Amino acid sequence: MEPLRWGVLGAGKFAREHMGPAIAAASGARLVALATSDPAKAAPFAAFAGPVRLHDSYEALLSDPEVEAVYIPLPNHLHVEWTLKALEAGKHVLTEKPIAMRADEIDRIIALRDRTGLHAAEAFMILHHPQWQRVRELVAGGAIGPVRHVDVAFSYDNRSDPANIRNRAETGGGGLRDIGVYACGCLRFATGAEPVEVEARIQRENGVDTWAHVVGRMQGPEGGFTFSAMTSMRLFPRQEVVLQGDRGLIRVPAPFNAEIFGEVRVELHQPGFIATVERFPTARHYRLQVEAFTRTVRDGAPYACPLEFSRGTQAMLDRILSVAREI
Repeated sequence: MEPLRWGVLGAGKFAREHMGPAIAAASGARLVALATSDPAKAAPFAAFAGPVRLHDSYEALLSDPEVEAVYIPLPNHLHVEWTLKALEAGKHVLTEKPIAMRADEIDRIIALRDRTGLHAAEAFMILHHPQWQRVRELVAGGAIGPVRHVDVAFSYDNRSDPANIRNRAETGGGGLRDIGVYACGCLRFATGAEPVEVEARIQRENGVDTWAHVVGRMQGPEGGFTFSAMTSMRLFPRQEVVLQGDRGLIRVPAPFNAEIFGEVRVELHQPGFIATVERFPTARHYRLQVEAFTRTVRDGAPYACPLEFSRGTQAMLDRILSVAREI
């Protein structure tokens, strides 16, 4: 199978350190082009991908006939604009999360995806990792009985970097848009449930939320459950998800930054102090995401995170932001 030829819009840190290497390493993919106005920023990409064609504008890369798929790691407020432009240019497109600022904006992307027949998706990498696929299997298989409550925590501290796009309202920053997508998305993926009640309290700095606590109730195929989710850009780093049922619980101690935050494992705790631990030391979610995207493009394989799923997560975030009380 001919490798899927990728181009990247921008040479920022995340593309340079994570997704660029993942595209270069992925089976069935090849990084061939980079758009940056600063040629010096291309050197790190060449180190892991070999020579890549440089374009001095995003438009020039989208006009490159050798590029079949585009990865977009731009600031949040630019995601919809350039996703639509990439599709209009005839490219498949993988855009960083959140793919849009509001759920209704994703409808425009879905419509253009369907009209062009191209593949477009949000880069929500955790759904491609066997860790989360296993969590969903355990929940669906009744390993803990019906889910009754879920706790999610995701925090880091970037107060020392005020220029960071996450700390700037004009670039679509804020903790909920940056990491709330993980809290909401993992809840929905693991349980198949949707929110029916939501309350939220937030703290803001310079127009962006730096701390949020969300509580509510989800309703799924097997019934309803309560949840509590905390996100923050001003606390000591923490990541954890616990799904609790009548007959056990599932704990995921490094749910979002696999291997970077800690060992990737799924703990199943059952009566009699029985704990079963499954580990996934070799899985790399960014690479798995690129390979899944490639299979969908080349073979029409099902994709774990279609735009319709991303729209549901964004709708949940929209709802949280609409009811949040500032404290």
